[in-house]
Amino acid sequence: MPADERLGFDIKRAEQALMAAKAAALRPADLTVAQYAALFALADNPGMSGAALARACLVTPQAMTGVLKALEDRGLVRRSPHPWHRHVLETSLTEEGRATLRRCDREAVRIERRIADALSPAERDQLRDLLARCVEAIRDTGQPEAGH
Repeated sequence: MPADERLGFDIKRAEQALMAAKAAALRPADLTVAQYAALFALADNPGMSGAALARACLVTPQAMTGVLKALEDRGLVRRSPHPWHRHVLETSLTEEGRATLRRCDREAVRIERRIADALSPAERDQLRDLLARCVEAIRDTGQPEAGH
């Protein structure tokens, strides 16, 4: 496949630009993008387990363990045993975690707004559809074709 027909590089470049911009915006709060994502997910879903949070944030459970430890050490989240499942820890934001999320989310929204403002509402819908189709095509491929 010729290089000018490959879309993976373009998708990766856009993703890296987004992550770099968010990382720079979060740096003053001493948060990583994964830590911000965890705080963001917990704001709408208090009590999530680490495994559920990892799925929501698109990271491995092992990576989420490190993220949660760092957030807990900073007092941004608290973890407590689930009332029925003793081996499951529920995670929720502390007041400091909520305040940190509010500050950081203002910066993240500025980045998201720049992306949204570059596209019309119809283009945003089309981009979401196209990206979803890309994900579906990748998942449907199963095994790579011979010789590729």
